[in-house]
Amino acid sequence: MDSPYRRELEVALRVVEQAARLSQAVLPDTDKGAIEKDDNLGPVTIGDFAIQALLTTSLHAAFPEDVFVGEEDASALRADAVLCDRVWTTLCRTVDTSSSPDCILPASPAEMCEAIDRCKNAPGPGRVWVFDPIDGTKTFLRREMYAINVALLVDGQQTVSVVACPLLCPDEGGNDKTFLTNDSLDPTGRGSLLFAVKGHGAYVRPLFEGKGLGIATDAAPRRLLPAVASQLLRPVTCFHLQESALDDVHRSIAQRLNIAFPGNDLLGWVPRWALLATGHANMTVWVYRRRDRHAKIWDHAGAMLLFAETGGVVTDVDGRPIDLLAGRSLTRNFGFVAAPTAESHALVLQAVREVLRAQDRLDLLGAN
Repeated sequence: MDSPYRRELEVALRVVEQAARLSQAVLPDTDKGAIEKDDNLGPVTIGDFAIQALLTTSLHAAFPEDVFVGEEDASALRADAVLCDRVWTTLCRTVDTSSSPDCILPASPAEMCEAIDRCKNAPGPGRVWVFDPIDGTKTFLRREMYAINVALLVDGQQTVSVVACPLLCPDEGGNDKTFLTNDSLDPTGRGSLLFAVKGHGAYVRPLFEGKGLGIATDAAPRRLLPAVASQLLRPVTCFHLQESALDDVHRSIAQRLNIAFPGNDLLGWVPRWALLATGHANMTVWVYRRRDRHAKIWDHAGAMLLFAETGGVVTDVDGRPIDLLAGRSLTRNFGFVAAPTAESHALVLQAVREVLRAQDRLDLLGAN
């Protein structure tokens, strides 16, 4: 892909390939070193820590003036020497720097922790890399669908996106299920590497040569086609996540639009954006239970660009564009509405707001 961000894309691709290789090495382990985070945001594993350290160290070496934002911090590693050693050993054992010179490892466990903590920033103007080392950690623990998300923001605009979905088939129609779920795993073992640069389209290619084989470095990418027209809406959501969103609202919206529910049903947001980009799905709605619930930037930045580069339209429930300068939490937006075209987006957004009024949830409607 010829763009002003060719170097950034090339480096990110090489590093994410190795991050995916690392995740696949950890995936079969029964004990992934999982601990619960203090902020009630779910578990974190040795894979999350190791991948964030790899991403930060490598991209900082290539672009030392850039800012980094990531989900994890190293406080648990500093407090637990055994866990820290497991993360360090995983990094050293699984990352092949000889075949990928853009991949740089920390020089010591202490530097590894420093690299992880380099991501405590909030996004702001200028060049900012955003990482979700493993999106869908709960499903990763079950050896089910997960993703690795890397985004470059420039002045708050999604500019480069690289997403690895190691368990998602890269082929068109490559899964025999009508709708994909967390346990819909690529039978070929190749996985998907998706990438986009703003204004230059979105692409997918295999991650690996096959089950148990190496990285598919020579695989030709396939450009992702524009999303399907509005009369063929195919949803992706996450059903039965009651602590976060409103299943009854989502079901009623689907009924009003006369579409399947839940349809594609995945826990991680990054895999959901990947399904939207690849055409397995082409619309999603997410209404939180309260107006003070907000998304995290690493679950969406970059991954949304994949869908946008196929022509998809993304706003919040109020119809506002997603503001990626709001902070680590997207506090200027409430929920998500995504659809393949401006026309279909307007229909879906109207259905969302009609259902909220019908269910007397005016507390969830903004001023628009």
